[in-house]
Amino acid sequence: MVGPSVETIASGRCLIARVSGEMDYVTDPVFRPQFKDLLSRGDRFIVLDLSRVSFCDSAGLNVLLGAWREADERGAVLMLACVPGALRRVLQMTGVDQVLRVCTTVADAEALSG
Repeated sequence: MVGPSVETIASGRCLIARVSGEMDYVTDPVFRPQFKDLLSRGDRFIVLDLSRVSFCDSAGLNVLLGAWREADERGAVLMLACVPGALRRVLQMTGVDQVLRVCTTVADAEALSG
């Protein structure tokens, strides 16, 4: 099992954040402050690469929505990329995919920032 982590890489006009591990009630206290730190950097476009997320429940979904709200308040654009199939279905079933921008790849998300 991969421990929860967020690795960041600056890429053009975007800040890419590779999110790894499970996103649930146990890791909520890990991810919430990491996303807050990410957003406080002041980048205009932030892409969360979720390809390494192995599981996401309602607590993880709340963390993503909280990050989106905070980004919106700061005038930033938060996008999701490389969303695993199971998580993509959860986003669709809950309607969250209508709120958050979901891109197939990081490159697609970067193209939207340009």
